Amino acid sequence: MKHPKKYDTDNKTRKRMSHVHLKRGTAENIIAIRLWHRGIRYRRNYKALPGSPDIAITKYKIAIFIDGEFWHGYNWQDKKKKLKRNRNYWIKKIEENMTRDRLNDKLLENDGWYIVHFWEKMALKNTDYCIELIMYYIKNRKSENFQ
Repeated sequence: MKHPKKYDTDNKTRKRMSHVHLKRGTAENIIAIRLWHRGIRYRRNYKALPGSPDIAITKYKIAIFIDGEFWHGYNWQDKKKKLKRNRNYWIKKIEENMTRDRLNDKLLENDGWYIVHFWEKMALKNTDYCIELIMYYIKNRKSENFQ
């Protein structure tokens, strides 16, 4: 099937990109389930907050983002040199995402939220560490008599 040539891409890339989901990815689900089993209640993709955190623990004002490496610019200075197709489009897109992330973090911080970002691969490979870090922030909020 031929697609209109809006972007310089091929069918293999088009198919791969069509499977990208922005919400409730595997890493996000694993972190959320582990928190739930620890008795931590939260909201998923909470639209009432800047950036719609993947997990928002509203009781303690902790916003958790599980960031995809490509979409949020992991190791960006090196990665952007390696982009081949639609280079200008992707550089603009990823840099806009990074700028928006920083703005949303600042808005959340100004409202008294702790912000935690995990790279998706880190959340998958080091889930225990991610959970313990979140529990540490919860403990800090409890010691501040935050509620």
